[in-house]
Amino acid sequence: MALKLDDRKIKLLVKEGVKEAMDSQFMKLSALLLPHVSPKEQKEIVRLYGRPSRRVAKSYIIKA
Repeated sequence: MALKLDDRKIKLLVKEGVKEAMDSQFMKLSALLLPHVSPKEQKEIVRLYGRPSRRVAKSYIIKA
């Protein structure tokens, strides 16, 4: 069975696929560029600014 797609649908599918791939790569890159925070620094941050809320919009697990 042959599948017929017009040019607009193909372009949209490719565009969405590339966007998803770029988003995931940028998330990995931004996670790798975050500076390391020592436990002592983290305690100081919590003391100054309080604990972060438990609300999570998105979470990613990055395998380096």
